[in-house]
Parts: sequence; C-alpha cells; structure tokens
Amino acid sequence: MAADTLTAQELTDLRLGTLNTAVSDWKTMVGRLERLATGSDGELSAADLEKKANAADWKGVNATVSREFVTKTAAQFADAAAAAKSVLAVLRDAHSAFKQHKEDLRTAIDELAKNNIYVNGNGKVAASVPSGAAAGGADIHKPTAEELDAAQSRITKILWEATETDRIAARALRQLAKNKYDFTDQGPDSLKDADREQGKADAEYWRKEIAKGNVDEWSKEKLARFNEALENQRDNPGFTEAFATGLGGDGTLQFWRDLASPPGGAVEGDKAKLLAQVQDNLSMSLANASHSDSPAMEAWKKDVIAAGGKPFPVDPAMPMGPNGFQVMSSLMGKGKFDDDFLRDYGTAMLKYEREYPGDPKVAWRDTTTLTYPPTGNPNDPVAGFMDALGHNPEASLDFFNGSTGQGDDKLSNWDYLVGHGKEAREWPVDDDGKPMGFDNLGHALESATLGYPYDAKDPSIPPMKTEAQIEAREARTDLMLRVVENYSSADVIEKQPGISESLARMASGHIDSLNYSAADFGRSGDVNGRDARFGADKNHLQDFGATSTTNFLRAVAADEDAYNTVSAAQQAYGSSVMAAQGGDEGDVKRVAMHSMMMHGMLDQSRFESIGQEFADEKEAANRELEKQGAWRDFAAGAVIGTGVGVASEVIIPARAAAAIAVPLAFEVVGGAAETHMSNQTLDWLKENEFDNTDEALQGIDKARDTGQSNAMIPLLNYAQANGMSDDEIWDLSDEAEEAYNKGRARSDTKDVRGY
Repeated sequence: MAADTLTAQELTDLRLGTLNTAVSDWKTMVGRLERLATGSDGELSAADLEKKANAADWKGVNATVSREFVTKTAAQFADAAAAAKSVLAVLRDAHSAFKQHKEDLRTAIDELAKNNIYVNGNGKVAASVPSGAAAGGADIHKPTAEELDAAQSRITKILWEATETDRIAARALRQLAKNKYDFTDQGPDSLKDADREQGKADAEYWRKEIAKGNVDEWSKEKLARFNEALENQRDNPGFTEAFATGLGGDGTLQFWRDLASPPGGAVEGDKAKLLAQVQDNLSMSLANASHSDSPAMEAWKKDVIAAGGKPFPVDPAMPMGPNGFQVMSSLMGKGKFDDDFLRDYGTAMLKYEREYPGDPKVAWRDTTTLTYPPTGNPNDPVAGFMDALGHNPEASLDFFNGSTGQGDDKLSNWDYLVGHGKEAREWPVDDDGKPMGFDNLGHALESATLGYPYDAKDPSIPPMKTEAQIEAREARTDLMLRVVENYSSADVIEKQPGISESLARMASGHIDSLNYSAADFGRSGDVNGRDARFGADKNHLQDFGATSTTNFLRAVAADEDAYNTVSAAQQAYGSSVMAAQGGDEGDVKRVAMHSMMMHGMLDQSRFESIGQEFADEKEAANRELEKQGAWRDFAAGAVIGTGVGVASEVIIPARAAAAIAVPLAFEVVGGAAETHMSNQTLDWLKENEFDNTDEALQGIDKARDTGQSNAMIPLLNYAQANGMSDDEIWDLSDEAEEAYNKGRARSDTKDVRGY
C-alpha cells in the first residue's frame, strides 16, 4: 500500500456530514447563480443585460469598450454558474463514493471479525484468536494464511479505491479554483468525467516529455513520477488511449526500447527495480487502451503489428536491436489485452517466425534487456505473448484453436506450440541447453482450459447457465482432452521444464472430468450409472478416456508439488461427489470407493517417482517418503458444508504457492460450489532431520499411514454421521483398502526402486 493511501482509521473517521452540508450549500449556490445568469420568473439576469447591450445603439468609445465590458461580464455569470455546477457534481459524486467506501470497510471489518481476523488502524490484518476460556470451550477458528491473504487484499482494495476518489476529487476542485480572476465553463459533469479529463491531461504531459528525447537519461525521481502517473491512470481509458495514440505504434515501441536498454546497457540497482514497476504498469495501461475501437486506437494496433519485424535501435545510425514483436511482447506480461488484438498479433508473430529464412530461432537473436527483472530468456516474443494469453481466457482458447500457414504448410497453433510434428516450434534454450518458455506456455493453457487468468488471486469457476457459457465450457474441456492425451508420460513433461505446475492446476480444475473418465473400467461407463452419479450432463463433463486419464495423472503426479496439488483437489472433489448422492448409501459407497482408487493411483505414481529418482539411495528415498506423508498433516481448515453429514471437515494440504478453484459435485445457493486451496511450502526435512533409526523408519510408515488416513476421512465422516455400526465400518474399511490398492495397481509400472 502506498504511503499516501488512506488508512482504515482515516476512512472510518471521515465525517460525511460536513461533505453532505457542502453538497447542499453548493446546490443552493448553483440555483442562485443560474438565476443571475439566465433569470427566472421575469427577474433581471446577465443574459438580459447582454441582450440589451447588443441591441443598444452605442456611440463613440461606448460602442467598443462599454459593449465589450457588459457582454464579457454577462458571460462571466454564465461561466460562474457552470463552474458551480461542476463543483456540485464533484462533491455530490465524492460524497456518494465515500459513503460506499465506508460501508464496504465496515462490512469487511465485521465479517472478518467473525473469522477472528482483526484490521488495525493502518489497514493491516492479523489473526486475533480468543483464548479457550474466552470462547467458553467452543471450537475456535484459526485463520489460515490463505484467509489472511484474502482479507488483506480485500481491505487494501477498499482503501485504494477510497484514495482514488480522494485524489480525483481534490485535483478536480483545485483545477476549478486555479484562476483567481476568471471562471471556466469547461468543468467536469461528474467525478468519472473529471477522472477521464485528468487522464488526458497526464497523457499529454508525458507525451511531450517523451517527445523531448533522451528518456534513458531520466533521473530516478522523474521515472518515479512517470510510474506514479501510470499506476494512478492505468485503468483510466482517458489516459491509456491518449497515451498510446499520442506516441503512436512505432513511438510506443521505441520509447520502451530506449527506456529499458539505453546505450550503456541494462539499467541496474534501484532504478532497475523501479523500471520493473514501470514495465508492469505500462503493460496494464496498454492492455486497457487496447479495448478501445476508436479509429486512432485501431490504427495504433495495426501499426504495432506492422512493426513486428522492424528493428528498434537506440541509435538510428546503427540499425541493430530487437524487433517490434520482441519489444511489444515484453510489454504484455500484465493486464488483459483485447481479444481481437491478441489474435491478430499472435497470428502475425507466428507467421513471421515460421516464414523466417533459415533457422527460425535467428529471428529473435538479440541480447537487449527488455524485461525487468531480467529473466535470462533471450527476448523470445512468443513467451511474453503466452503470458498475455494467460490473462485472457477467451482469447487463449480461441488462439489454440487457430492456425498459421496455408495449404500443406497449415499447422494448428496447438500443434506448433505444444510440439506436434516436425514443423513444431523449437523453443529457445538457456546457456545449459535447457528449453525456456514452457512455463509461459503453461500459463496460456491454464487460462484456456480453466476459464480464468492463470495468476488470479481469487479464481472462480466460470458459470454454466447460458448456452454461450455452456459452449465455452465444452470448448475448454475439448482442449483439456488434448492436454490429457499429449502429456501422458513423465518424459514429455520433463522435456518441457516449467510446465508441470500448470498441468497440476489444470488437472485440479478438471478433477471432475478426470474422476468421471476413470470410472470406465473395461468401457463399462455407459452401463454402470456413472453419468448420473457424477452429474455428467449437468456439469458438462468430458470423457478423457480411462487409459489416457491414468497415464496423464501418473505423469503429472510424478512431480512432488504437482502431486500434492492434485491429491488435495481429489480429496475435496471426492468428498463433494459423495455428498451429491443425497441419502443413497449404496451410491455414496460407490463413489467413495472410486475416490479411494483415485488416491491410490496418485500415491503409487509418487512412490514410483521417488523410487526411480533415488534408485540406490535408500536414505534419500526415505526422506522423500517422509516428506510425502508430511504434507497431509497440514490442515487448512477448509469446510465443505454438504447438509448430509459428509466431509464436514476436509483437510486441504498445502504446497506450491497458488490458488486453485476446484469444482465440486453439488450446488449451493448462488450457483456451482467451489473451494479455493491455498498452497504453501512445508519443509518437513528442516523440522525432522533424517537418521537411519527405528524412529525414522517409523516415520516412513507414518507417512504411508497418513496418506491412507487422509483418503479415508470423507468415508469415515459419512459412516459416523449415519450411525454405522462397528462391523459395518469394518467392512467399509476393508472395501476401501481394496479400492485404494486397485488404484495403486493402475499406476504401478513395476519400476519402483529404493524401498
């Protein structure tokens, strides 16, 4: 939060009564000035005086001086009335906005307090858990790290919006009072209008500063002022469009080229850190501007694309430097760019790359620093473009369904980017020969298959209520089918370093279809009732194929972080699908055993990966097994309220620093239910040093036991909630163990080593 942002205490203490009085006073003032300017009920007005002055037969000096004085004075009354109306509009809108900000803050504070989260006067949140005595022996909710992060984001957003209202209103009022001896009739009609006009003024100011040249010589203070303008105005079309079109397509690219990499080389130190902020804010500003379809902005988009193959040097006398695609893609890492612009830009970029004579990789051979902090990626514009798609799910889905080339040369973007066929893209490599950019590809695939930006702080599953929404859902699952079929072995994933985390999120977001697909042993799915049990029609599930599903999950779960993420999603989904069966005990047992089988499949995949990795290093393998069990001990306190006593307390494990929206199999008030799982790193080994003792071996056994226990939680909750007898629970556990081992058998490739 910026230093000049309003604090929670300041917003809470804000006296709106005084502001409301000012609104009333100015409303009265406007009425009086309008009567003086235009008259009413036959009263004499400035307009009448002007009319009479113009009609009079003036002689001598009066024909010029006196007539001009009277008409100018009359106009000032009209201007005064117009200025007063602008003041009233700004104050009125500010009062309404601040009233809403205060209400939002009070509501947030009250709701967070119910979850034992306290908001201090500066707007910082913290856990505030009462003692057991104070709680009267009741269960005490302890806020999770995820809940605290979400709470802080909520409070910060409210305070930022209040600060924006204050900034815009204050600036508008200062502008209206700028001239001591004159009034203006050009004031804003609303706070929104004031914001737009302020944005245009700021854009014009910085356009002129950039036009002076030598932007690489800007001081750190001037760069900070520019960054502040971008941060304040990046969501204001009045600024973003005027700034982009004022510079023009070529000018925008040359500006960033000059600023990011001056003649002396990359910027370093504190200025480099500041430049990273400028890059993010400039990216968001251009993304905002791209949604305008004005002639000027349409021309900007075409110019940027047309400049894709053009070099942008610092010194025109030495025409060497990155080309337009490289510069523009470095400015696409943040914000949601327009769908059509992304399609046209990406198509032109891939066409340029594919048609480049000789080695296509030569097209991007440039060492200019365009990204801060530097990534080591050799200015591959496709990687930057993938992140742009990662923030626009609709455009990403559309792009992967598109293609480049003509006739025999035509190739789908999916095949080209993911690696199908001899004409597929060869991604650049680092100094060690390791491919780069697959993490960016994963981001684009995430947004395309999940329907929300890959880095969404509070992701939610897109609704499926209208025909268009249902069609979009089915298009996403069609693409996910291709993902499942392509990434069906650990070898494929290992050849694309960086994509594993995205695959885990995609698997978690489609855990419903993966469960549905796996319930088809021997192609029995059409006759075993799986459609009804999983709600296939209602949830528009996709059949990925039982074999493909097994291979995909086995490949994904080989990675520790990915395994933890998908296992967590499986537990949450398995609990919900039990609840979705209503009170039918038989169906509850059937889907519960299926979930046990899925857990066994995932666990065996991780066991094998450990065995392969530490073939002759039993101690190292033991450590990893201990670690594998430890994550299951982390309870994030997520609750799935089903109303039927199933999984009333579900343990959500943590790892891999991401928020995931997991589809659930039942509905709640307001639409499809979902759970957000926050992942944080659990370093078990630091807390439990390994040694080859009986205690350590017991820890390994505990890891296995914990894994099986975690899989059993939903089933045992159900058994206890429904009053099952000891004998019935005995039989149920026996069936569960059998189902779990069936899952392990599905993933078992007989490659286990080391234990």
